Order: sequence, then structure tokens, then C-alpha cells
Amino acid sequence: GGLSEMDTGAKGGNRMLKDLVKANRSYRGYDESRCVTKEELLEMADCARLAASSVNRQPLQYYLAWEKDEVDKIQALTKWAKGLPELTLPHPHMCPTAFIVICQNTKRGESLVRFQRDVGIAAQTILLAATEMGLGGCMIGNFGAGSVKEALSLPEYLSPMLIVAIGKPAETVVLEEVEDGESIAYYRDEQDVHHVPKRKLADVVLDRSMLRQH
Repeated sequence: GGLSEMDTGAKGGNRMLKDLVKANRSYRGYDESRCVTKEELLEMADCARLAASSVNRQPLQYYLAWEKDEVDKIQALTKWAKGLPELTLPHPHMCPTAFIVICQNTKRGESLVRFQRDVGIAAQTILLAATEMGLGGCMIGNFGAGSVKEALSLPEYLSPMLIVAIGKPAETVVLEEVEDGESIAYYRDEQDVHHVPKRKLADVVLDRSMLRQH
């Protein structure tokens, strides 16, 4: 049968979800002594499996990497923090200890463009699950799909779409509200604290009365 509101714990759940959303940042520094287990990655993938999919085609598959040699291989193929070209991130000895490579099975859905929304939904779901476990991660789109495919010996019909780094965060990320028109570029201060400017709620919400004013 289906899940009722009582089964899913939906009552009063909004506050808990917002806390997870706030804690779910793009972390670029990790405690390498905290290994991520296969079981933890399976739980994250299972959460993604249950999420919405365009016309329910469910074309995505999840490559799980938690053993050090494979994690190191994927790490070498990724590029981080394009907005901070002067820095090399992660810093030495602060790399993630696991990856989930979100792949599209083109036998289940041919168009890579059509199912990009599925990729985003899956990645956010994975990261929220990781956050609930006391872990964190980062979505990485800056990689060579061909190189990753070759390194992981993926068959022709599996296309790497997004890489999600997973680990125990070992850095501080601060959210800051900014006025409309101010810079939204993220930056790091002298203490290596990562600052992420966010537009105010009033600057992202639309309704009929607001549009009439313009």
C-alpha cells in the first residue's frame, strides 16, 4: 500500500527539512579519517531511487565508489570551485572519501537533455540523505564524461551525468543574505571560511500583485 502522512512523519516535518536544506552545502573540504561505507552509499541511492522521475522512466543508475583506489581515481578526474580559480580545492588531505556517479542508462531514456531534471532531483536527494547521516557532499559537473567512463569501465549505454562527492565535512560554510544587485559570488576569507551569498526571499518570490507593480 501507499504511505500515509503518519507513516512518512510528515506532520511537523517542514522544520526538520529546512534544517537539512540549510546544512546541505557544497562542501569542498573533508575529514579523510571518516570513511563512507558501501551501506551508507546504498541508502543514499535508495532515497534517490524513490524520488520523482520524468514520466517515471527512471533512466538513472548510480555508480558507488568507496574504496580508496577508486575514490582517488575519480577525484583526479574532477575539477572543483570554478568560482575560485586562484585556489586548489579540496586542500591536500581534505578530499572526499566516497563518490556517487549519477549515470543515465540510454537504453531506458535516450535523450540526455530531457532527463537533466531527474539528475538534479536525484543529486539533491542524495545530498539530503547524506546530511541526515551527519555527512555532506558536493555536486560536481566539471569533469570529462569520456575520461570518467573509461576510468570506471562503463558500458557504452551508461553516460556519466553528474558526480556527487561524499564525506564528513571539515570546513565552515556560512550563508549570507544580500540585497538585490549585490554580488552573489561565493568567496573564502582569511580563515578559509566559505561564504555563500543568498538572495532574499522577497527577491525570488513572485505573485500576481508583484507583477502588476512592474
